[in-house]
Amino acid sequence: MAILCWNRVLKAQNLQGSLPKDLVKFPFLQEIDLTRNILNGTIPPEWGSMQLVNISLLGNRLTGPIPKELGNISTLSSISVEFNQLSGALPPQLGNLPAIQRMLISSNNFTGEIPETFAKLTTLKDFRISDNQFTGKIPSFIQNWTNLEKLAMQASGLMGPIPLGIGDLEKLTDLRISDLNGTDATFPPLSTMKKLKILILRSCNLIGKLPDYLGNMTKLKTLDLSFNKLSGEIPDSFSNIRDVDYLYLTRNLLTGLIPSWILEKGENVDLSYNNFKAGSQGTTICQQRSVFSSVVSYVSAWYSLHINCGGREVDVVGNATYEDDTDGAGASRFYQSRTNWAFSTTGHFLDDDRPTDSYIWTNSSKLSMNDSRLYMNARLSPISLTYYGFCMISGNYTVNLHFAEIMFSNDNTYNSLGRRIFDIYLQGKLVQKDFNIEDEAGGVGKAVIKRFPVTVTNSTLEIRLHWAGKGTTGIPVRGVYGPLISAISVNPNFIPPAEDGGSSGGISMGAVVGIVAGSVFAIFLIVLLLWWKGCLRQKSQLER
Repeated sequence: MAILCWNRVLKAQNLQGSLPKDLVKFPFLQEIDLTRNILNGTIPPEWGSMQLVNISLLGNRLTGPIPKELGNISTLSSISVEFNQLSGALPPQLGNLPAIQRMLISSNNFTGEIPETFAKLTTLKDFRISDNQFTGKIPSFIQNWTNLEKLAMQASGLMGPIPLGIGDLEKLTDLRISDLNGTDATFPPLSTMKKLKILILRSCNLIGKLPDYLGNMTKLKTLDLSFNKLSGEIPDSFSNIRDVDYLYLTRNLLTGLIPSWILEKGENVDLSYNNFKAGSQGTTICQQRSVFSSVVSYVSAWYSLHINCGGREVDVVGNATYEDDTDGAGASRFYQSRTNWAFSTTGHFLDDDRPTDSYIWTNSSKLSMNDSRLYMNARLSPISLTYYGFCMISGNYTVNLHFAEIMFSNDNTYNSLGRRIFDIYLQGKLVQKDFNIEDEAGGVGKAVIKRFPVTVTNSTLEIRLHWAGKGTTGIPVRGVYGPLISAISVNPNFIPPAEDGGSSGGISMGAVVGIVAGSVFAIFLIVLLLWWKGCLRQKSQLER
């Protein structure tokens, strides 16, 4: 009865206080499940004397290290302390757990190297250490974990390369490694992993060609090799995985022709920011950028931009109209507005338990800040969200990015414990690392406007928000993470031609606007083609 009590009554109850060390008085207690509460303090070392099978403390406010005494629990099969504020080095004594199958410690502040004693954890089936501050290289002894079925090391702090012995983990169905520190490395040998359903090696500094054997992984549903330096052509063998649900190869150095089956598949495939060719004649599609550039330079007429990201058109103080941005988006989507801006998204929300799988979120409570209508909705992205401003007059501008955290709560419940962290890029350059809306705004449901100077020289403005694996991914539910933005406004730091009496190169401003109105649709068709073929701003690489 005690087990049922812990399972059914004390999960997601918003319990406060500290973890009770007096639980040692219940000798038959096997499972402690206090998932998603607001408990604080440390994990009691006294629990190390119990015969526990499962410890689940996910989603609380726990601090301090994991007690070394927990390494004495010979019966322990699962420990989950994800989404807390635990810190310090992992105790080597945890390597003595003879029955451990699940060790989930993501989204904490753990430091140091993975202890060598962990080489003995051959019973492990699920190991997750994402979003921490570990140091050192990915340990080669993980090849000993031959029973492993899921491995997650996203933004763990560890350095590459991925150990060659990882290929011995033939039972893996879910492998997620991203945002590795370190130098360039060739693709790891994974040919024996025939059971893989999810393979994510994003931002792992991978170089060289795509391995042919990836085409033999016919059970794959998600393949994400984005943000690397992979080169060469897409292998013919990839036609064997044409049933993959999601394929992300964006921001590599891939060349050659895009296979016809990918062109036919269309959705949920992102090949953007590569060097693909247009067709059988071998003409590089990126050469067509010169056509786009000449058109843009001729019709450049916009000197401001106002977008209500995720929301409908809004008029705010100052006579500014923020344009509608309610397109539903998707895992690989390029959307063009009716005027001079567009956006693209990359990624789908993994392990998504949200009530809706939308890329737009609507706030359910009243907001009290100025221009609150701008913050009632927001656009989301699980990996990368890019806004483009086209036909912009060359000059210096101020980019205003409007944010308000509306997916977490501002109360004393576990819904308030989430941490959203992402990076901000302008014109391909990192301008803010590890941006946290709630921290910068001073709370949930509060507005913060980040202002950045930017120079436009080629008629195009690029604003990119990028998730680099940090922050919680399961508070209040799994699938809540990644960039979120409420609105964008861009204003010139110069007197626009219409106001200073200039003629915009001998053509009146009204005439230029007329030209724009007749040409912008054609421009967007060109941009869409460039984006789809994978070569829009092909030389730009995210700073690591």
